Amino acid sequence: MVIATTDCLLRMYDDRHELEDYQGGVPRWCTGCGDNAILAAVQRLCRDENLRPEKTVFVSGIGCSSRFPHYMRTYGFHGIHGRALPVAEGIKMARPDLNVFVNTGDGDCCSIGAGHWIHAVRYNMNMTVMLHDNQIYGLTKMQASPTSPRGLRSNTTPHGAYLEALQPLTVTLGVQNVSFVAQAVDWIPDVLYDILSAAFHHKGFSFVRIIQRCPEWLPTMWEPWLHDPERVVLLSHERGLKIAADIAKIYRNRLQHDPVNLNGAREIASRLDPIPVGILYRNPDVPCYEELRHAGRLRPPQLIKAGLETEFDKFTIWPDEKHSRASPRTTRSADDGLLIS
Repeated sequence: MVIATTDCLLRMYDDRHELEDYQGGVPRWCTGCGDNAILAAVQRLCRDENLRPEKTVFVSGIGCSSRFPHYMRTYGFHGIHGRALPVAEGIKMARPDLNVFVNTGDGDCCSIGAGHWIHAVRYNMNMTVMLHDNQIYGLTKMQASPTSPRGLRSNTTPHGAYLEALQPLTVTLGVQNVSFVAQAVDWIPDVLYDILSAAFHHKGFSFVRIIQRCPEWLPTMWEPWLHDPERVVLLSHERGLKIAADIAKIYRNRLQHDPVNLNGAREIASRLDPIPVGILYRNPDVPCYEELRHAGRLRPPQLIKAGLETEFDKFTIWPDEKHSRASPRTTRSADDGLLIS
């Protein structure tokens, strides 16, 4: 059996990882912010799945939620506003062997990043996407976001938001090639963990909307749901989420839902009260874009160098016109997407 050199080096390290192996910087989120619960669930998932930190990457855009990569002791990419998904797709195309996670907010994903969001669902690349939805722009001090409910007063809507809120679940379920959609809430940590675990194990684009609290700007928004378990309906099924006995004692409002039923998932996603929590849809048969395009193929150094030289030549200031005419002509390789001589 032939073992790659990198695999040999990785085997020199301990096989097991502890929770501390994934803990990066000290979180700077507000006390009571739902991002803290999401971080705890993700670090627990990494430990339980024994994900190698050097084989795991977290990608984010801009916003409170997008500080996530700073708090994970893995690879991370803190991108620009709304661009987390195309960055993650590029990483997955170059390195399909990596565990790719995306953390994005309701403004980052559903506003400036909405176009990327729709097409990322369509591409169905194998990654786990967490939409941190607190229904407000928190980092920039309380502006209405696309998911803010109608009537919400904010710095940009002092008389109340005029439009009905965008619903991330129904939007995602309406896109061609959708393969996994789930919803969680930050105040039921065990169910949040189970949903993220199912999303990680799904092969394809796993979209998890996480309703979270913002104690700074919307401190009372979710209080009624927090104190009345009947306002949460847990979705359970043998092909979906299995509810633990201790959780079932508290949250008695439950619904048997088969996640292969797309129409049923769309109907449930349109419900706002009680909040549906669980796996709405799962289809493992949708092909992944990176497999269709044979991502991660080895390219010889000569081909890579030729592509880089061609790109650099675009910005070269040649000393004379004669040299410019003598420069090699370039063509694009359809197979590799690189410019070669």
